[in-house]
This record gives sequence, C-alpha cells and structure tokens, in this order.
Amino acid sequence: MALAPLMLLAACDPQVPVAEDFIPEYKGVKTQLLDGDLVQFNVAMTKALSAQDVSDYAECAAAQYTLIRGYGFARHVRTNVTEEGGIWRADAVYTISPSLPKGLKTIDAEVTAFQCAERGIPTV
Repeated sequence: MALAPLMLLAACDPQVPVAEDFIPEYKGVKTQLLDGDLVQFNVAMTKALSAQDVSDYAECAAAQYTLIRGYGFARHVRTNVTEEGGIWRADAVYTISPSLPKGLKTIDAEVTAFQCAERGIPTV
C-alpha cells in the first residue's frame, strides 16, 4: 500500500513539452488605415515564445500591406504587446511610403516580406 502515495505524486508532475508546444499559431491580422500613410496592424497569436514573436508577426503584416498598396518602404512608429490567457496580441502602427522614409526603424517591404516567408510567418 506504500505505492499509492507515490502514484499520486507522479500524477502531479508537470507535462513534458512536445514540439507542437513551440509551433506558433497565427490567429490573424486586422489592418486599419488611420490617416494617409499611417496604418495600424492588430495581430494575435498563440504559442509565442516572447513579445518579439508577435512584434515580428506585426512587422510581416506591415511589409506585405506596404507592397499591396504599391509602396516599397515602411517606418515603425510603435508596437504595444499584451499577453492574456496564452493569447499574444500586438497593436502596431507603421507609416508606408514609396521611398525610404527618415527614421531609424525603417523596413524595406520586399526584403522583409521575403524574410517572413522564409521564416514561415504569414502576412496580410
């Protein structure tokens, strides 16, 4: 009868993570044109390893949207990231333009969209 307490303790051991626990699930992108060249991207995902993962998702969406609109570049304005109940969300704002904008956080939309595809991150 001494085995019963040991069996109960074994049932309390945390589950060992499996590969599927680390494969992000992208839940979609919503875009909103705020004013002229200013665009807001709201993205959601699960199984992100960090806030950077969801920020990258927003950047990928911005890159593809920029290309869809016929522009070549975007400049990051801000990104707010939250996580609740395992769902990561980012609210990101970018400006889009046909030429390289001033600023430190600019992206070449074509290069970024290509890199996102290589990394398996979906876009708009």
